[in-house]
Amino acid sequence: MTRTLLLGGARSGKSTRAEQLLADRDDVLYVATGGTRDGDPEWARRVALHRGRRPAGWRTAETCDLEPLLRDTADPAPLLVDCLGLWLTHVMDACGAWDDAVWEDGGEAAVQARAASLAAAWREARRTVVAVSNEVGMGVVPATASGRRFRDELGRLNMAVAEASETVLLVVAGQVLPIRQA
Repeated sequence: MTRTLLLGGARSGKSTRAEQLLADRDDVLYVATGGTRDGDPEWARRVALHRGRRPAGWRTAETCDLEPLLRDTADPAPLLVDCLGLWLTHVMDACGAWDDAVWEDGGEAAVQARAASLAAAWREARRTVVAVSNEVGMGVVPATASGRRFRDELGRLNMAVAEASETVLLVVAGQVLPIRQA
């Protein structure tokens, strides 16, 4: 059992590298957190590309309900979560946290509680788990308060998951740079 976090920018190759880490495993549960976006053909092409890369024996769960999967001890299959940034987007949507007033009136606490719950489940996982997330600390400062809020919360989530991981890898231009290796 190991916990591995792969971080990288958009189009860095992080998802492909995460899949390669488990390529020799016949039974992997691939957890896609992106969902579908009706009327967005470009998003549909991205989803189809990801689906097409997965080996036939891998199972897919399209969900943002990650904690039960991480805590599941009955299924020994490795778990690949792609990605934590999309998971956080879902959480912020569910909490109404994009709105400044909602953020100030409990949205921040709700988002942080969900992130803490996810980090705890990650730490407690008793199966091999691999997660993909966007590295947000190297980009421009977002122009909006909600953009900065997302960047800050994803940075905090990445730190918590990295702290609970045996292996942390940074993917840049398709190249894997070890940050921490078990």
